[in-house]
Amino acid sequence: MHPLASAFPAPLVLPAGFALPPLPYLLALALALAGVALGLWRRDPAFDGRHVLALVPWMCVGAAGHVLYATGALPSVLVPLFGAPAAYLTTGAVAGATWLAALSTDRDDSALLAGVGVVALVPTVGGVLGYGVANGTLSPVLPGVGLVAGALLGLVTGLLLYRLGDDVAVAGAAGLLAVVAHGVDGVTTAVGVDLLGFGERTPASRLILEFAADLPTAATLGAGWLFVLVKLGVACVVVAAVAPTVREEPRYGYALLAVVTAVGLGPGVHNALLFAVTSV
Repeated sequence: MHPLASAFPAPLVLPAGFALPPLPYLLALALALAGVALGLWRRDPAFDGRHVLALVPWMCVGAAGHVLYATGALPSVLVPLFGAPAAYLTTGAVAGATWLAALSTDRDDSALLAGVGVVALVPTVGGVLGYGVANGTLSPVLPGVGLVAGALLGLVTGLLLYRLGDDVAVAGAAGLLAVVAHGVDGVTTAVGVDLLGFGERTPASRLILEFAADLPTAATLGAGWLFVLVKLGVACVVVAAVAPTVREEPRYGYALLAVVTAVGLGPGVHNALLFAVTSV
C-alpha cells in the first residue's frame, strides 16, 4: 500500500487523519464562516445552476490545497488551514467572501465568482505539479486518464438518468455535474487502488473496496469497479431525489446539488493530483 492514502475525506464519515486545526485557526475559520454566512443572509442572493458551476474551480482549489498539505509542500503558516476538514472550511470561507464581494458589483456575480476561482486554482495546482517536478515524482498519465474517464462515465450515466423523464432532467447541468463529480471520484479511486497501490482512508469506502477484493472477480477486475458503481448509483439516486426541490425551491435545490458535487469532485480531483505527484 502506498504510504500516502488516497481520498480527500468525505465530510460525513471520519477518515484516517481527520483532525481539527489548532484552536486559534479554528476560531479564525469559525469567525470567517460566520461573517460570510451573516453577509449572505443579509444580501439574500439568488443561487442557481450558474452558481453551482461557478463553484467548481473552488472545489478544485480545496482539493489541490489538501494535496499540498499531504505532501508537506505548504508554508508552515498555512498548514493548519488545509488539513481535514479544515480545507473545506478554508475554501468555503474564501469562496463565500469572494461571492459577497461579487454581489457588491453590478456585474454577473456567478461569472466573477468563477473567474476568481480559476485565478486561485492556477497557482494551487501549479504548486502541486511543481512539487512533483522538484521531487522527480511527476507521473500524470494514469491519474489523468482516470480523471477524464470518470468524467465521461459520469456524463453518460447522468444523461441516461435524465432519460427517465423531465422530473429528473429539471436538475439540468448542475445535476449532470453532480453525477460527473462522483464518476471522477469513483474512477480515480479505482485507478489509485488497483493500478497505483494507494489505500483508502474513508471507512465506508474502504469496506466497499475490501468486499470487492474478496470477490472472485478481483483477479481480473480488481476491487475498484464496485466502488465506481456504488458512487454512480448513489449520485443518481440523490440527484433524482433533489430534482423536485430544484423545481419547487430552486435556490435550495441548487444549493443541495452544489454540496453533492463538492463531496464528489473534491475527492476525485484530490485523488488525481495526489497520484500524479506521488505515485512514482
